[in-house]
Amino acid sequence: MMPYFEKLLFLLFCLILIGECRKHRTRRRRWTGAVEPHKHGFPLSKKTQDVTKTRKVKTDHLLRVDDHDFTMRPAFAGPAIPVGVDVQVESLDSISEVDMDFTMTLYLRHYWKDERLSFPSTTNKSMTFDGRLVKKIWVPDVFFVHSKRSFIHDTTTDNIMLRVFPDGHVLYSLRVTVTAACNMDFSRFPLDSQTCSLELESYAYTDEDLMLYWKNGDESLKTDEKISLSQFLIQKFHTTSRLAFYSSTGWYNRLYINFTLRRHIFFFLLQTYFPATLMVMLSWVSFWIDRRAVPARVSLGITTVLTMSTIITGVNASMPRVSYIKAVDIYLWVSFVFVFLSVLEYAAVNYLTTVQERKERKIRDRLPCTCGLAHPRQLIMGTSYSDVDVNTTGTYGVPENGEKQERILVHLALGDDRTTSRRKNSRSYVSMWIDTHAIDKYSRIIFPGAYILFNIIYWSIYS
Repeated sequence: MMPYFEKLLFLLFCLILIGECRKHRTRRRRWTGAVEPHKHGFPLSKKTQDVTKTRKVKTDHLLRVDDHDFTMRPAFAGPAIPVGVDVQVESLDSISEVDMDFTMTLYLRHYWKDERLSFPSTTNKSMTFDGRLVKKIWVPDVFFVHSKRSFIHDTTTDNIMLRVFPDGHVLYSLRVTVTAACNMDFSRFPLDSQTCSLELESYAYTDEDLMLYWKNGDESLKTDEKISLSQFLIQKFHTTSRLAFYSSTGWYNRLYINFTLRRHIFFFLLQTYFPATLMVMLSWVSFWIDRRAVPARVSLGITTVLTMSTIITGVNASMPRVSYIKAVDIYLWVSFVFVFLSVLEYAAVNYLTTVQERKERKIRDRLPCTCGLAHPRQLIMGTSYSDVDVNTTGTYGVPENGEKQERILVHLALGDDRTTSRRKNSRSYVSMWIDTHAIDKYSRIIFPGAYILFNIIYWSIYS
């Protein structure tokens, strides 16, 4: 009985072992990606080959980067290597009058030949790389002269492209934003035009080692047609080149990107010239206000003066502190003088009115009666000495042509102490009349006429 039981256990153990082996084999097939054959004998899919395991030639080996010393320029100790340059301006970001600079974004491309990078190719096609290879080979050390700030764009990666041709020609392109200085002349501001330049030059290599040149002449500079600025009209772009000399290091090739900008005047007409002109015209309103309305004329004059001061301060706050006079300064300060003269005009009218009232008061105190004047018009118009009896000195302010003439009557009494007592009551008077309203009448014509003449001269010179 016991041997039979042992045989049964051994058989059961063998069956369990065979089952585990089958499960293990099935799992292994799933892991290795094997596919069971179809019942008709065709496979469900083909096994793809892993191309990453295929041995390829590395770029460093193809270009033989490790076989050469790329710290030295191509054709070292030989003639100067020519490096062609072309530029595509993407945008003019800003022009700052206060800082006297401009910001430009551009695509800068260099062309040269380095035989050390030549490689065999049956199709004569170039190879393109990103910025990682640039750190291993020689590239021109071009920098921006008079640059304040500049950077290479790095979103999402460094915006650098390197293209190598089989014969060793290289194209090196990068996207740069640069802020450079621009010497501006504001003597005609805001009716001015500005010419700015972006200058490129090799930092280390003189003209004996590296020759920078525009690859296609004037065609080397291209601009986007959509470039526009809020305050300027871009008139033209052009290129030039010349040699720059440094006393310590020598001569260098320098390339120039020149562009001319003309300022839009309409903004300044609305913000500066029209308000200033309106303030000057508003100051003329006081010439039509009665001279006895002191609060009205004084407040109007002070308001226009303060407003002109505010306009002048606002314009100068947005401009650099230059030592010369700008065109807008001339216009604003002449306008300020016109406004200030209108205040002085009323001061003169008010002063003469006060003198008139004081003289009239003295005459009333000195004359016992002014009711018997026989010929008042002769007294008004008289400009020579005449002997008039005290009792015949009548009223002043006689109507003429239906209008009341307000004048200042000045009586100069000439007494002669050496005359007899019978002539003590006789005095000589000098009568002079000054029309205070005539000042306002003349100002209504002189002030507008002079200001119109100034505008004609100003705009004919600066337009």
